[in-house]
Amino acid sequence: MTSEGWGTRSVEPVSQHYIVCGGNALAHRLVLELVEHYEVPVVVLVADRTRDHAPQIEQLPGVAAVVEYASITDEALREVSIDTARGLALVEGSDQDNIHAALSAQGHNPDIRIVLRMFNQRLGENIERLLRNGAALSGSATAAPAFAAAALGRPNSVEIGGRFLHIAFDDAITSDRICVVADHIDRQDLSRIRLLPEQRGDSADFVRLASEFGDDGPVRPGGVRRDAEPEPVPEEEPVPEEEPGGVAALQALRIEPREPISWARRARWRLLDMMRFFTSARMRLVLLTALAAVLMAFGVLWYLNRNFGWTLYISLLDLAGAAQPDQLADIAAGTGTGGLWQRVAQVVITICGITFAPVATAIAVEVLGSGRRGQPRNPGAGTRDHVIVVGLGNVGTRVAAQLHELGVPVVCMERDPQARGIAAARALGIPVVLGDGPFEEQLRRARLKHSRALVAVSGDDATNLEAALEARHGNPEVRVVVRLFDDNFAGHFYATLDNAASRSVSYLAAPAFAAALMGREVRGMLSVFRHVLLIAELTVEDGSGLIGMNRHDLEDPGGVRVIAVRFARSAQLQWNFPDRTRRLTPGDQIVVAATRSGLARLNTALVDEV
Repeated sequence: MTSEGWGTRSVEPVSQHYIVCGGNALAHRLVLELVEHYEVPVVVLVADRTRDHAPQIEQLPGVAAVVEYASITDEALREVSIDTARGLALVEGSDQDNIHAALSAQGHNPDIRIVLRMFNQRLGENIERLLRNGAALSGSATAAPAFAAAALGRPNSVEIGGRFLHIAFDDAITSDRICVVADHIDRQDLSRIRLLPEQRGDSADFVRLASEFGDDGPVRPGGVRRDAEPEPVPEEEPVPEEEPGGVAALQALRIEPREPISWARRARWRLLDMMRFFTSARMRLVLLTALAAVLMAFGVLWYLNRNFGWTLYISLLDLAGAAQPDQLADIAAGTGTGGLWQRVAQVVITICGITFAPVATAIAVEVLGSGRRGQPRNPGAGTRDHVIVVGLGNVGTRVAAQLHELGVPVVCMERDPQARGIAAARALGIPVVLGDGPFEEQLRRARLKHSRALVAVSGDDATNLEAALEARHGNPEVRVVVRLFDDNFAGHFYATLDNAASRSVSYLAAPAFAAALMGREVRGMLSVFRHVLLIAELTVEDGSGLIGMNRHDLEDPGGVRVIAVRFARSAQLQWNFPDRTRRLTPGDQIVVAATRSGLARLNTALVDEV
């Protein structure tokens, strides 16, 4: 079934185009990226043109055709002219389906560039070896660092050459910053943000001095200032008000900071967590009474013998029921253990030990049994200063794992007991709240009152917003991070709530997929609110359009900053290389910070040259 019959143009012969397979949010953003920034013809293959983002994709200008097939078969690939296509992006379906489609496409067109979405990154690395010209990316792994960093209230980082690049805002900007990446930052109107604005060139001071000492300048060669002719005083003009807004800059750290949690706090949380086994008031009363009796008996034994080590030894044996009682013959011979009061104390300790033994057994069975049943554990009373992750899909699983790796306590919430992330959370020992009840009850079980942040990353914008608003109602101080696709929706979210952040998985991942489709390597992405800054590494190859370019050629059109250079005969990156006139030669490598349009401009130039 082709696109004919649904009121749109039929599939016409097309060549040198790019094919996007999928109708989800990532496919939507990727098509936008290709037609708006790279200006290439795109054919889209969807399973159902009436569902998900397929109707919006079909209305995008620049889309050559939209074709509908239930699955990616050989017939479907022939329908989208796979033989003459330059690239193929598989961004929907399971890992197995995408692998099968990629191998089939390579059979039709051995030279085609293939980019496929894979959740299993290790499997993706192995699949790349099977493809002649392909790359396997994970959209969730690409976006997860931004969500995790937003939950902690700090920018995410990208590792380049042993340094961790991150975005600093306003007062956090230091003098050793690499470059300014954004200005006019206004939370009430995020559309005013300018990414990579014009910056004062390195030669500005020399230009100023040249104008001062030039023939028309006010300073003579001898250093004496010429008498300047009086100039008419211009009429006073109203000084325009300075536009409000913050500034963001790119900075580097030698190590990525972790979240420090002291051992004392962890020990206190463990102690509080143990209290979940003593929920009954009657049980607590019995155990506390028995503990008080043991302590009193221990005091009697120590008073009679004045030997702390021996007293502790005999008390532990009595608690375990392993004490050796006095015999009548020993008492008659005067070789007993110390008289009537010592025997009474030992009897008390032994009886109390009988009380503690079944409680300890029950706790051990509960701890071991929950793991063998394959069920994740519930959050305990000791869960404090944690991050609640709502939704254990691909993104939620990655976010929870990354926060856990940073040493941050995590509690997950999931309504589907068959979600793929439950097994991963159980393997990491992360508590999970399962159930389909109201958010208010679920958040209470997740111990919202004691949490530091909530990250809502389910696949539905309304569900994520509901979780965020319910969390803010239950704990006004909690930080909320919400996954939202709609940019207008996100703008209202920023303007309404403070201590909040919004991220879009497709918006974060689409630039990396587009660059990979063009054969370029994006090392990572840094978030400036809802905007994305790409960190990419480009190699100057023979015949490349980069040959002969200098920093002025790369940066002057806008949207690109060269932050590091590695020359062909050098093994070390040179950060902020000062010579802006030095031209690139084959073998050189440059690391750039770029906007989506800036990187697309570089990639388009390279493709045209090649």
